[in-house]
Amino acid sequence: MNSRERVLRALKVKEGMPDRIPVQFDLCRQLQDHFAEKLGIESRYTNNLFEDVTYRISGNEVRLALGSDAVVVGAAERADFKPEKLEDGSWYNEYGMRLMQGPIYVEILDYPLANARTKEDIDAYQWPDPRDPSRYTDVEYYVNKYKEDYFIIGDIEVTILSLGQQLVGLEKLLLDMAMQEEYVEYLFQKCEEFQTQVGLELVRRGVDAIWVGDDFGSQQSLLFSPDMFRSMLKDHYANLIRAMKAENPDIIMALHSDGAVKALLPDIKEIGFDIFNPVQPGVPGHSPREIKDEFGDMFAFWGAIDQQYLLPQGTDEEVAADIKEKCEILGKGGGYMIAPAHIMQPDVSPERVEFFIEMCKKYGQY
Repeated sequence: MNSRERVLRALKVKEGMPDRIPVQFDLCRQLQDHFAEKLGIESRYTNNLFEDVTYRISGNEVRLALGSDAVVVGAAERADFKPEKLEDGSWYNEYGMRLMQGPIYVEILDYPLANARTKEDIDAYQWPDPRDPSRYTDVEYYVNKYKEDYFIIGDIEVTILSLGQQLVGLEKLLLDMAMQEEYVEYLFQKCEEFQTQVGLELVRRGVDAIWVGDDFGSQQSLLFSPDMFRSMLKDHYANLIRAMKAENPDIIMALHSDGAVKALLPDIKEIGFDIFNPVQPGVPGHSPREIKDEFGDMFAFWGAIDQQYLLPQGTDEEVAADIKEKCEILGKGGGYMIAPAHIMQPDVSPERVEFFIEMCKKYGQY
């Protein structure tokens, strides 16, 4: 059974059980470069419009060589875009956000819509061109090369809520949502329209799934009430999915949402998502038994391995035991692709990456 067949069966797209639980993982630049050198493989980078997504859609050759069952692709910066470093080391991306490399993640210093108050302010913003064909050169390369053997995921993370947040700032956005400022829902509409066009370009190039990504929760609870989600955001995701399904009725829709978001899972299913990711561990309502028992008929699950403590700091015994538990519970009867809950960062050693993959394949056997 090849990787493509394995994932399609695990996600219950095709009938029958896979031979084992499929594995997927993302690596930061340091880990990608380490394994590229070790394996003698070129680490091909696709610079996304938003820097953090770059490490979701880069290094596919390295990840496949290590044992991933999926290829992840996404839109790149346009070919003629050349970010220039300022004197303080910061730079502007295509969205007009001023960025600076932090200890682990890139941080936003200036938000292009930090002073937005009206619809006119949103209309004055110059969006990047989502249809520029130069953004999709790598997508075409990977789909043509790997479609027969691997499951191809098209990533449009930082989709609606998170893109709005990165344009105006988190504190401002949440306050303005609560105050029902006139520009907020219009901003979400524009984010929906932009990412819908990106998603359609990926679907037309042959991806199997579209990966939507916005964080609705914190470590303890939702960032806002379920009613606010339903009134301000839910329809935008439903519109996006309708557009993807109209282009390809067989497209699989995955949602990434960090945090404690159990309360929204019935809404997320109603919207039309097929896969829930990353099933962030260690937050209220996300124990593997609780999630599988209550929502196993609604979703296939993807993720569930902690990268905050377990992968960088846990013992080998702790890592093995956690992977075994997740495989036994979330993988029972199918419906699970195992993965870390986020990109593995430099605090995870290369040896731990290899151990993670080894344990996933050991305990993921059916």
